[in-house]
Amino acid sequence: MSAEAADREAATSSRPCTPPQTCWFEFLLEESLLEKHLRKPCPDPAPVQLIVQFLEQASKPSVNEQNQVQPPPDNKRNRILKLLALKVAAHLKWDLDILEKSLSVPVLNMLLNELLCISKVPPGTKHVDMDLATLPPTTAMAVLLYNRWAIRTIVQSSFPVKQAKPGPPQLSVMNQMQQEKELTENILKVLKEQAADSILVLEAALKLNKDLYVHTMRTLDLLAMEPGMVNGETESSTAGLKVKTEEMQCQVCYDLGAAYFQQGSTNSAVYENAREKFFRTKELIAEIGSLSLHCTIDEKRLAGYCQACDVLVPSSDSTSQQLTPYSQVHICLRSGNYQEVIQIFIEDNLTLSLPVQFRQSVLRELFQKAQQGNEALDEICFKVCACNTVRDILEGRTISVQFNQLFLRPNKEKIDFLLEVCSRSINLEKASESLKGNMAAFLKNVCLGLEDLQYVFMISSHELFITLLKDEERKLLVDQMRKRSPRVNLCIKPVTSFYDIPASASVNIGQLEHQLILSVDPWRIRQILIELHGMTSERQFWTVSNKWEVPSVYSGVILGIKDNLTRDLVYILMAKGLHCSTVKDFSHAKQLFAACLELVTEFSPKLRQVMLNEMLLLDIHTHEAGTGQAGERPPSDLISRVRGYLEMRLPDIPLRQVIAEECVAFMLNWRESEYLTLQVPAFLLQSNPYVKLGQLLAATCKELPGPKESRRTAKDLWEVVVQICSVSSQHKRGNDGRVSLIKQRESTLGIMYRSELLSFIKKLREPLVLTIILSLFVKLHNVREDIVNDITAEHISIWPSSIPNLQSVDFEAVAITVKELVRYTLSINPNNHSWLIIQADIYFATNQYSAALHYYLQAGAVCSDFFNKAVPPDVYTDQVIKRMIKCCSLLNCHTQVAILCQFLREIDYKTAFKSLQEQNSHDAMDSYYDYIWDVTILEYLTYLHHKRGETDKRQIAIKAIGQTELNASNPEEVLQLAAQRRKKKFLQAMAKLYF
Repeated sequence: MSAEAADREAATSSRPCTPPQTCWFEFLLEESLLEKHLRKPCPDPAPVQLIVQFLEQASKPSVNEQNQVQPPPDNKRNRILKLLALKVAAHLKWDLDILEKSLSVPVLNMLLNELLCISKVPPGTKHVDMDLATLPPTTAMAVLLYNRWAIRTIVQSSFPVKQAKPGPPQLSVMNQMQQEKELTENILKVLKEQAADSILVLEAALKLNKDLYVHTMRTLDLLAMEPGMVNGETESSTAGLKVKTEEMQCQVCYDLGAAYFQQGSTNSAVYENAREKFFRTKELIAEIGSLSLHCTIDEKRLAGYCQACDVLVPSSDSTSQQLTPYSQVHICLRSGNYQEVIQIFIEDNLTLSLPVQFRQSVLRELFQKAQQGNEALDEICFKVCACNTVRDILEGRTISVQFNQLFLRPNKEKIDFLLEVCSRSINLEKASESLKGNMAAFLKNVCLGLEDLQYVFMISSHELFITLLKDEERKLLVDQMRKRSPRVNLCIKPVTSFYDIPASASVNIGQLEHQLILSVDPWRIRQILIELHGMTSERQFWTVSNKWEVPSVYSGVILGIKDNLTRDLVYILMAKGLHCSTVKDFSHAKQLFAACLELVTEFSPKLRQVMLNEMLLLDIHTHEAGTGQAGERPPSDLISRVRGYLEMRLPDIPLRQVIAEECVAFMLNWRESEYLTLQVPAFLLQSNPYVKLGQLLAATCKELPGPKESRRTAKDLWEVVVQICSVSSQHKRGNDGRVSLIKQRESTLGIMYRSELLSFIKKLREPLVLTIILSLFVKLHNVREDIVNDITAEHISIWPSSIPNLQSVDFEAVAITVKELVRYTLSINPNNHSWLIIQADIYFATNQYSAALHYYLQAGAVCSDFFNKAVPPDVYTDQVIKRMIKCCSLLNCHTQVAILCQFLREIDYKTAFKSLQEQNSHDAMDSYYDYIWDVTILEYLTYLHHKRGETDKRQIAIKAIGQTELNASNPEEVLQLAAQRRKKKFLQAMAKLYF
C-alpha cells in the first residue's frame, strides 16, 4: 500500500463523531481537543495514559493482503498520534520524575526517541560525537533529556523491586507481560552498553554556559508544519520554554552523582566523583532556590547520598571536628582505632544523635571479627556493648541479652568502665527525673545480680550511685544483700578492703558448670573439671547437661572407668564432639575427638579404637560437606582407612551401625566398585549386611552394560530387597474358633529392616546407584496384580517380571518407599528427567493430574533448555504423551488435548476431534490455534465453528491454516521446522501455566 493510499484511508476512516461511538483518543485527534482536555482540573484519562495510548496506536503493526505482519506504516494518522504524545509530554514540562513513575521503560524509550527525531537529531549519530554548544537549544535539550533518562534508568534497574502478587494465570496476559519484560531487558542492555557515552555527554553539558530551551506544545506544532509556514521562527531561535543554565546543571549533576554512586559498588574510587557531583548539586540548589520550575530534586534523598559519600570518601581537608559522627565511626573502624569508637559512643549517650540500629550494627561487626579469632576484640566488644546498654537504659529500653552474657564474669576493670560510662552519659544538673530514675534502677539491678560483694561495694560507694539513690533505697538494697549473705556484716559507708569476704562455694560451682556447658575447648574443659573435682568429690559432672548424649554402645564402657575425673572428661569430650559433628562444626569436633583419643590411649585400647572409628566418620563427614560437594575425590589415605574399618576383626569393640553405613555409602558414592565387587573378604559379606548390599549394588552397576543373561547379581539384589520388603505371617484363633491371618510388618526375614535400608539409601549420592535402586522398587511396585497404571523407570527391564509369592510382599510399604526415594533423589538432582518422569507417573497413578502435568513438563524442560531444543523421544515417549493427554482431558483442557495428539508418532485424530467437540473447555481454546500445525485438525476446527455459527473463531482457524509455512507443498524440512516451532511455543506456554 503506498503512502498516499494510506493517507487517504486514514482520512476516510476518521470522520468526526461523538465520543461514545469511537475511542476517546480518536475523538481528541479529530476534534483537536487535546489542549482543552489537558486544561481540565482532573482530566480523565490522565496525561500519561494519553501518551501510552497514542504511542500504542502509532506503533501497531499492519497486515498486508497476504496476511503478513508489516511494520507500522508511516502515514499521516500515525505521525499525528506521535505528535500528540509529544505534546502531552510537553504539557508535563518533560518532567522525568513524572514520566518515569507512570510510563514503562519501552514506552518512555519510544517517546524520547520521537523527541530526538522531531528535534532533528541525525539518526545513527552517536551523541558523544555531537558538540552541544553548536546545536540548536531545543536539539541540545532533547539530547540531554535522553541521556539523563538513560543513566537514571540504569541506576533504577540496580535497585531491588518488590514483585507484584500474580493473579490467576491467563495465557494472553502472561505472554504480554513476558514480551514487555524481554523488551525492557533488551533496552536496558543497550543503555548499559552506551552508559559511558551518556556520562560523557552529560559531563560535556556541565561546561555549557548558555540557557537551553525545551519544546512546548506550540513549538511542536510549528515543527509539524511545512517549513514555509513557520513565519520566520527557526530551531536556533528562542522558541520554547527557557531552562536556565543553573537549573540544567543542577539536574545533570544530581543524575551523574547517582550514576557514579551506583558504579562505586564495583569501583570505590568512583565515589569521589559522586561526592563532588552531589555537593555541587547542593550548591546549585542554594543558588536557584527550591521553587525552580525545571529543577525538581528530592532533597531528602540528596542529603542521604551526601551523608553516605561523607562516610565512604571523607574530604581530605576536613578535620575530625567537621566530620559527622557516622564518618568518624567509619574511619575509626577502618583504621582499627576502636578506643575512639568507644569515646564517640559515650559522647553520643548525651547527644543521642546516632540511631540505635547503627550502634547495634557496629557491635555486630565487632562480634563477627572477634569470633573469627581476634581475641583482642573481646574487651572492645564488652565496652561497646556497655555503651549501647547505657543508651538503652536512658531511653527506657530493657537490658540486652548480649550485655548479660558478656557480664557473666565481672571483674574490677569491667565494673570501673561501666561506672565511667554511666557517669559520663548523664548530666545530673540537666537530666530529667525519669532519666535519673532509669539510671538508678539500672545500677541497683547490677548490684543485685552480682555474687561477689567486693564488686557490689565498688558500685554502692560510687559518687553517682550515692547521688541517684536516696538513703532509704540504699538501706533497702543493703537489707536485700544481707538476706542473701547473712554471715556478712554490711555497712552503708564505703570500705577499703573486701578480700576478707568469702564467696559462696555453691555459686562458684554453678558458674563453673555453666562454663563447662558452654566451652568447646578441650584444655579449658579439663581445667574446669579439675577445679570442680577439687571442690567436691560427690558430684557426677557428666550429668550436668541433659544435652550430652553418648551412644549406648559406648556409654557402658565409658561409665565403667573407675577414676571419676577421667570418666567425666572422656564422656564430656565425646558428647561435645558428637554434638559438634551433628551441627557440622567439624573443626571443634576434631579438636575434642583428638583430645579424647590422646587421653584414652594411655589406659584403654578398646576406647582408643572407638575414638579412631569416630574420627574416621568425622573425616568422611568433613570431606562430604567440604571439597566432596565440588566433586573432588577423597584422599587415598581416607579410602584406605575406610577399607581398614570394613575389614576390622577386633573382638569386643563396640561398633555403631551408622559408621558401617557411612563407609559403604562412601565407597559407592566415590565409585570404588572394584573393591566392593572383587576385594571384599568373604567373612564381611556374611557378617555385615551393608557390605553385602553395597557389593550387590556395585556389581549390578558394573554388569549393566552387558547382556541380560549375564546380570546374575541383579537377580540376587532383587531377591534380597524382596525379602527385606516381605512380611512374616502368624495365625490367631478368634473367639468364634476361626483362624485369622495377621501380618507382622518389619519382619526379620531380610538382611536388614526396610527402615534401615531406606536410611542407608538416603546416604547415597551416586546417580547410577540411585537409578538402579529406584528402578528396582518401581518394578516391585508394578508387579502387584491390582496395579492399574504402571510407573516407568530407567533400566527397569533388568529385574524379574514376577514374584512366586505375591502375598508375602508388603506392597503398601513398597509404595511408600518409592515415594520417599523419588523425593530424596530429586533433592539430590532436581534436573534428572528420568526421576521427574517417575514422580509424574506417581501423581498420575494417584489421580493428581495437575501435579503430574507439572512434572511431565519439567522433565521435558530440563533436557531441552526449556523447550528451546527438541525434547528427546526417549523422554517424551508415546506413553508419556498419552498420559499428558489424559491429564488435560480430565482437567477439561480439551484444546490442549487436541494439540498434544499431534505429538504422537501417529496423530490420534479420533481423540483430537472428540476433544474439540467439547464446549465446556477450561483452557484458552482459540488462543491455542496458533500452536496447531496439522492442517486436518485445523480444517476440522473450521468446519466445527462454521457448523456452530462461531464466525470469529472460524476466522482465527482460517488464519492459522493460511500460514504459508503450513502449505502441504512445502519441503519436508520446512513443515518439520514449523511443527517444531509450534511445539516449542506450546510447551513453553504450558510450562508457564503449570510451573
